[in-house]
Amino acid sequence: MASHTNQPSKKAIRNSGGSNNSQGAKNSGGNNVKFARRTSSGRYVSLSREDLDMSGELTGDYLNYTVHIPPTPDNQPMESSVAAKAEEQYVSNSLFTGGFNSVTRAHLMDKVIDSEVTHPQMAGAKGSSCSMPACDGKVMKDERGNNVTPCECRFKICRDCYMDALKEKGLCPGCKEPYKVGDYDDEQDYSNGALQLPAPGGGKRDANSMSMTTRNQGGDFDPNKWLFESKGTYGYGNAYWPPQDDVYGDDGGEGAHGGMLESNDKPWKPLSRVTPIPAAIISPYRLLIVIRLVVLGFFLHWRVMHPNEDAIWLWLMSVVCEIWFAFSWILDQVPKLCPVNRSTDLEVLQEKFEMPSPSNPTGRSDLPGVDLFVSTADPEKEPPLVTANTILSILAVDYPVEKISCYISDDGGALLTFEAMAEAASFADLWVPFCRKHNIEPRNPDTYFSLKVDPTKNKSRPDFVKDRRKIKREYDEFKVRINGLPDSIRRRSDAFNTREEVKMLKHLRESGGDPLERVKVQKATWMADGTHWPGTWAVPASEHSKGDHAGILQVMLKPPSHDPLMGNAEDKIIDFSDVDIRLPMFVYMSREKRPGYDHNKKAGAMNALVRCSAILSNGPFILNLDCDHYIYNCKAIREGMCFMMDRGGESICYIQFPQRFEGIDPSDRYANHNTVFFDGNMRALDGIQGPVYVGTGCMFRRFALYGFDPPNPEKYDKKNDQGETQPLTTSDFDPDLDVNLLPKRFGNSTMLAESIPVAEFQGRPLADHPAVKFGRPPGALRIPREPLEAASVAEAVSVISCWYEDKTEWGERVGWIYGSVTEDVVTGYRMHNRGWHSIYCITKRDAFHGSAPINLTDRLHQVLRWATGSVEIFFSQNNAFLATRKLKILQRLAYINVGVYPFTSIFLLVYCFLPALSLISGQFIVRNLNVTFLIYLFIITICLILLAILEVKWSGIGLEEWWRNEQFWLISGTSSHLAAVLQGLLKVMAGIEISFTLTSKSSGEDNDDIYADLYLVKWTSLMIPPIVIAMVNIIAMVIALARTIYSSVPQWSKFIGGAFFSFWVLAHLYPFAKGLMGRRGKTPTIVFVWSGLIAIILSLLWVAINPPTGGAAQADGVAGSTFQFP
Repeated sequence: MASHTNQPSKKAIRNSGGSNNSQGAKNSGGNNVKFARRTSSGRYVSLSREDLDMSGELTGDYLNYTVHIPPTPDNQPMESSVAAKAEEQYVSNSLFTGGFNSVTRAHLMDKVIDSEVTHPQMAGAKGSSCSMPACDGKVMKDERGNNVTPCECRFKICRDCYMDALKEKGLCPGCKEPYKVGDYDDEQDYSNGALQLPAPGGGKRDANSMSMTTRNQGGDFDPNKWLFESKGTYGYGNAYWPPQDDVYGDDGGEGAHGGMLESNDKPWKPLSRVTPIPAAIISPYRLLIVIRLVVLGFFLHWRVMHPNEDAIWLWLMSVVCEIWFAFSWILDQVPKLCPVNRSTDLEVLQEKFEMPSPSNPTGRSDLPGVDLFVSTADPEKEPPLVTANTILSILAVDYPVEKISCYISDDGGALLTFEAMAEAASFADLWVPFCRKHNIEPRNPDTYFSLKVDPTKNKSRPDFVKDRRKIKREYDEFKVRINGLPDSIRRRSDAFNTREEVKMLKHLRESGGDPLERVKVQKATWMADGTHWPGTWAVPASEHSKGDHAGILQVMLKPPSHDPLMGNAEDKIIDFSDVDIRLPMFVYMSREKRPGYDHNKKAGAMNALVRCSAILSNGPFILNLDCDHYIYNCKAIREGMCFMMDRGGESICYIQFPQRFEGIDPSDRYANHNTVFFDGNMRALDGIQGPVYVGTGCMFRRFALYGFDPPNPEKYDKKNDQGETQPLTTSDFDPDLDVNLLPKRFGNSTMLAESIPVAEFQGRPLADHPAVKFGRPPGALRIPREPLEAASVAEAVSVISCWYEDKTEWGERVGWIYGSVTEDVVTGYRMHNRGWHSIYCITKRDAFHGSAPINLTDRLHQVLRWATGSVEIFFSQNNAFLATRKLKILQRLAYINVGVYPFTSIFLLVYCFLPALSLISGQFIVRNLNVTFLIYLFIITICLILLAILEVKWSGIGLEEWWRNEQFWLISGTSSHLAAVLQGLLKVMAGIEISFTLTSKSSGEDNDDIYADLYLVKWTSLMIPPIVIAMVNIIAMVIALARTIYSSVPQWSKFIGGAFFSFWVLAHLYPFAKGLMGRRGKTPTIVFVWSGLIAIILSLLWVAINPPTGGAAQADGVAGSTFQFP
């Protein structure tokens, strides 16, 4: 189509990027990729052609060359599909390393893991050996894993030898005949979205297919319907398309009454809808908010105007706290005025993007690509099996395979994670087709095999039970291999290190050295192919530690073919006939880390993934997941795409899905589900400008992550002669961004800069409605993906180096924002502040499931991290008080509350001590419990109860969940939030940084009890304030009760008032007390007896020290000796 003429191709990007690579490297000798075969000792030889002449050590076993060869008359770029596929295969079998002041090297790996690899897309897949003398390379393979022999004589040749043969004489080494470049398996041109057909007369034509185009309603030849086929394609205006009911031409003489309609000719249907909250619920809800707000104003006015002269200090503290609570309530409640519900229509999505049409007879998907990011940092705290299950759920997602690319960032650079991911890619060869064949849900194997429901429900295939039994056995073996990886790596490394010691000792003896001298050999970590692991070693060494290692990039699964690849009954242990066995592209990445660089934790890793994926796949949308959050609904990506591809979708920056958790105790003691936030606050923000970004389960528009404003169709409207919108340049989106300033913002990668307008264009919704002013034409994304090239992967290695972000705007304006431990909230805020909107997507079946800490200590530390990030936001330029006018008023209030809520802990702590101080002192926050105070208190309480009931109604949460949230609000407010305020103030005033540990994703030691962590008591200083509050209130109630009982003039009104508020505090602290007691039955009864005795003794001691003074009792001389009930 004409719209593609201005769209830069991948080949153009690669060529331009490759020519400028040498200019982009800082303090390095360029970005040339050097391929090398490894030696048996673990070392590699990586020399350029200029060095080959100077080296006498290189033998014929080592083939070395640089990738960047300038095109000359004698060296023209080859368009052969064989060469392209061979290049892609070679790249996928190579481990790329590089970084600051170093050459990017590609280490060819014949073996990635110890177990056997069968899938042809995977690195290290088995294959035949090359027939060339003195060559141990593997023969090129096609999509099915069959040998590719570019010559008719079927001479087996590897990629290296094939390239050399073409460069030398172009003759086949077997038959000595010239290779026919371009004749083998030529790729078809789908630039117009049409299917290539044989030319007229080029082959036998089926009579049925002839009848489809030649017969009219009477069955005679119709010349008007026999349109020209000189180009041999079905496309716009050059072929007649039969009706669906007459596919085989057997219409019985009734003929066709019409053909398939183009998408533009069909009635337009929306992909998503907004469902307002019923007026019977939302109208009273809003009215109660207004009533409570007015009553709060009158109540605070009355409190200020009626001080308690007898206890002015008590009155002042209470009034200040109540005013702050009113302010905090407004910030939290007012943004909830406009909640909405949304729904999607997946059938319409499939109809628009994947249904066959005259221009798309095979039903090629026109959906945009999606890059999925998974981040992990420490295999000890984030078990590799959990991460592997997450990867398997991604690879099996229900979305066009060729449109999906999965990336994992291993910030620890651990070989354990690398080999676990390779094992996962290998097991995906069986798991993914099994899920497609039997429509498995969920597609996390660990969760699926742990379900307590009947697995045969809704399954109709007769071989399901047999297939499930086989897959279950394979998965059990897979888990055993993953669990055995640490020991396997250790034993392998010990064996190779011992071999190196023996070699060095032998060399020492041969050279005449002292045989008694102790040989020192670095305790390296070795890979399965007998070479050093370039990342972190088990025994850290220079350039091999967590904070000091090279960048690593491995294409675990190369990009799939664009057409479906059906399995058969012979290749696998399961019959996958008529099942697509392709797997999405899967890439392992560990960014370079060096001492002296600030790597910015998770935000830096996510930005490295953004740049790396832009070079390799450049999906216009990005979905990021934590390593313990897996895809629970295989259609989740389609659900999000309904919003992105709908009318107005071009202004949506991200789709946030709610977080759902597994392994939470049934009572949800510490409000781990957080349903009040995810189903209440987030749904309410969806009716304003959109929900906040919460760190995982979020689908981003890549263009929005690059720091651009949302598109304005009226500002720039570039169309071609047919009226179709065209790709724009970066200066069109941002007039202040000159082409020469691109390196200042995005870094010096030309390939990255040129991928930006491509991602923007591919992320637009379809221009299938007059109201869609900024869309793309249908069929623009049906073009097959270009094969991977070494230059692209080398560029991806360079953009994940530690120096790449120097003097750029990454982390300041572009990508995930740095400077806060809650980089997620800041990143979402920056997008909203530029005028973007976000969407909250709640699906009928949960989109994602994850794990959450159920242990009290872990939960408190998790909340501490969030609260500390909010304090950092409050004292930074990301404070919503400084937002632009593009941020709506209610959205601004919500973001202000994000930065303010931790400070409520100061007033909450004081207010929790007020009842105890009141009981101990015998005073109250008001002079007398008069009618006015009680009426105000009654109305405020009734409004609070009714608001809670209505909020439960429109949000769909349970009343018990609401109460659990209230309880943990007080627990965290008096512990984690208070500590966050102190730590935030220390960081702002004294510059003291706060370090946080990862939340453990592993379970407790008791494997028989999934809730073992719940009863585990781990002491932390965060527990001190709630413990003190509870003890003081209990002791104060006992003291006040004893004093009132033994008083000659008991003042029960003051005691009841203070005791009521003390009970309110203790009721909120009940889950905290249960957490301190640990498992039921394990706390000795004597502990409670001792606690009661101490409380009684303290109360009696208080009465003895400060006995009650009653006038009548003193006159009778029996002060405190009488007992009187009220």
